[in-house]
Amino acid sequence: MRRWNGWGDDQTTYALTGALERHLSGLAGPGRPPRDASREEVLARVPASRLPGHPLVDTSPGERLAHARGQSLPDWVATRSGRIGRFPDGVARPASREEVRELLAYAARAGAGIIPYGGGTSVTGQVNVVEDRPTLTVFLAALNRLLDLDGESGLATFQAGVAGPSLESQLQARGFTLGHYPQSFEYSTLGGWVATRSSGQFSLGYGRIERLVAGMRIETPRGELACPALPASAAGPDLKEVFLGSEGRYGIITEVTVRVSRRPEREYCGGSFLPSFAAGVAAVRELARRKLALTMLRLSTADETGFGLTLSGLPAWLGHYLRLKGVAGGKCLLVYGVAGAGKEAALARRELGRAVRRHGGVDLGPAAGRQWYKNRFLLPYLRNSLWEAGYAVDTLETAVPWSAAGRLVDQLADLENARTFVHLSHVYPDGCSVYVTCILRLARDPEETLAGWRVLKGAASRTILAAGGTISHQHGVGTDHREYLEAEKGALGLEILRENGRVLDPAGLMNAGKLF
Repeated sequence: MRRWNGWGDDQTTYALTGALERHLSGLAGPGRPPRDASREEVLARVPASRLPGHPLVDTSPGERLAHARGQSLPDWVATRSGRIGRFPDGVARPASREEVRELLAYAARAGAGIIPYGGGTSVTGQVNVVEDRPTLTVFLAALNRLLDLDGESGLATFQAGVAGPSLESQLQARGFTLGHYPQSFEYSTLGGWVATRSSGQFSLGYGRIERLVAGMRIETPRGELACPALPASAAGPDLKEVFLGSEGRYGIITEVTVRVSRRPEREYCGGSFLPSFAAGVAAVRELARRKLALTMLRLSTADETGFGLTLSGLPAWLGHYLRLKGVAGGKCLLVYGVAGAGKEAALARRELGRAVRRHGGVDLGPAAGRQWYKNRFLLPYLRNSLWEAGYAVDTLETAVPWSAAGRLVDQLADLENARTFVHLSHVYPDGCSVYVTCILRLARDPEETLAGWRVLKGAASRTILAAGGTISHQHGVGTDHREYLEAEKGALGLEILRENGRVLDPAGLMNAGKLF
């Protein structure tokens, strides 16, 4: 069963080792295990629904609690403390485009706001109720089927509520893959990926979601809009771009046609160690500009590398071997992915090894990437164990040109009020994304924890904007990044986004308060 106040399945845990607890205590101070509210306590605080009855709408307290919050740090503070604030007044589970259309009409008659809900993995506030009016959450889990597979064209059409594992299993049974694996893969949905411009771990090879989307259908308060799947078009601006990253402000995405690939002949992850972060950046930048069968280049700073090795345990032989190779002090781990035909994969591995050696590093091959690959969807469960030990975790990310990356990494690694770990998670010929994990010691009062987070989030956001970075590379805007969006889009750009809303949703029903 899925946790109501944390991450993932309640039968899955990621236990802290004694070494890791000592490491955390040294970094952030002794943890303060919190007193969490029970589910029964929180259910007792769910107010009466303000929605009129409808056969598709569930107004029970349990459903409304389960869909009240996402996975941001403020969401965790709210659910763990029981101070959730506003709840949706009902949750609907449509099973067709027609039922989505019916729910939009029902909400309009009731004067209710609408929040589209995919997997509930939002980390910037996209699924939260922010207005004091009746609100309907539309949970899309029943829209989960593969509708069509055109193998000759490499196009697959899915209902938008399909979660990552179901999408991949339906494709792989037919010899295809989408190759889109965000860390939230187990629960996040295709529609959510589109609505937040998601990036998967193997984006270097398969591309971000906007490159993978060929067409879509959207139910808006003004009616259905279909964006056909075309290989290319010069017939004016591409309307798909209006909905990529729209976070439910303009309508509910019901179907998506994606570009799929044949399953690769060979696919694996490997690992290399570089003697410094600067050396690692030079090697990664060089590889990002080549047309090799690489799907991922993920470079950690020395601090994050050390934390990761403490987490997984550093084999004695590895430390000795790296010292012999001259990459022990300040070592930085590069995890990489390879996918392709046998010759393509062999060439990619060979050229990566050469680039690593040119910059003073050592490539350990698949053995060093196996642990990361095995744990890549287990790592979010660490948030549960850390919270129970008295620590909160938040993440933030951006993308900048290569010329700004090194300095920004240094600045984000030195934020006050938290211990931060940094890596480059996605790379491009002209730049990279910078991903930061922040560990904060919980305060004695939840409001004090939130206040500390706001100071941290504000400082990090201002640092990113000053460096010329985007306020979000892959997590979207929601409520947490909303005040910083104008710095990237400009006043006129924001007015265009608002005007789209006035055209598609004149009554302002759709996910109000998010994005703009």
